[in-house]
Amino acid sequence: MNLIQEIIARAQADKQRIVLPEGTEERTIKAADRLLADGVADIILIGNPTEISALAAQLHLTNISKARIIDPLCHEKKVLYSHLLYELRKSKGMTPEQANKLVEDPLYLGCLLIKNGDADGEIAGAINTTSNVLRPALQIIKTKPGISVVSGAFLMFLKDTTYSDNGILVFADCAVMPDPSAKELAEIAVATAATTRFIVGVEPRIAMLSFSTKGSATHPRVDKISEATRLAKILSPDLQIDGELQADAAIVQTVASLKAPGSPVAGKANVLVFPNIEVGNIAYKLVQRLGGIEAVGPILQGMAAPVNDLSRGCSVDDIYKMVAITANQAIGSKK
Repeated sequence: MNLIQEIIARAQADKQRIVLPEGTEERTIKAADRLLADGVADIILIGNPTEISALAAQLHLTNISKARIIDPLCHEKKVLYSHLLYELRKSKGMTPEQANKLVEDPLYLGCLLIKNGDADGEIAGAINTTSNVLRPALQIIKTKPGISVVSGAFLMFLKDTTYSDNGILVFADCAVMPDPSAKELAEIAVATAATTRFIVGVEPRIAMLSFSTKGSATHPRVDKISEATRLAKILSPDLQIDGELQADAAIVQTVASLKAPGSPVAGKANVLVFPNIEVGNIAYKLVQRLGGIEAVGPILQGMAAPVNDLSRGCSVDDIYKMVAITANQAIGSKK
């Protein structure tokens, strides 16, 4: 059984309620039908029920009737969710009238379902931008205690299984934070550790990457990585983490023995935390394209409850996998 199969099996064994706010989008409803057929999650579709039923019939989907379908314009908890949104945002200037309008937005409604305890996680982004997906999530669900930033991790399935744990590396942050501070990098490391535990199912060994290994270069950017490593150890004293490390010192044992002897992580890292999104995004795309490597993500991390963002070019299979991953995040967050 490979990792994706394990992730799906864990989701099937402890079914979570996952909201799909883009319930009338074709790829989304196809993925929902497969997920319901396989028992991966309890699916909540947001959208006009008549339109969803018609689309399901047109596509010959037979399992959509098992989903909970919520009409964003008319449902039994609309007033309750509107009041909840107003209470959450009134200090920021939101009026009851604005809350009444926003509660009809599927992306806001999905997050309100989670906040009220009526759902466990959300997936969106097939037809919405990342900023549109994240805005209500940050306003309503917010970040975990002790974490102030949201970041994005990718699972990298290497063909050479001698690296890491069976050839699986976790890259972060490749999707959200353009230029994190040392404190934010430390929080990204801690959040990625949780992703590694709950999604990959192994203990994280985190390398904080730089162009320097253990003082081989002197620069304020190197100092930032060293400080981030120190702060991460304070945030989570049990973490196996080291930095600053160059990429080869992080994953190649022979290089690690020369550049970072005695390091608990060097040469065997399974998590690579990049100094900024520019480096992380370029690195994962180069590894993916030049190495023919499967990259699954971004898995958004740091939220108080899981909300994940899809690429607008996503496939039905991408949505299926990300729902299973979101379910695993929800399971992990309850432990």
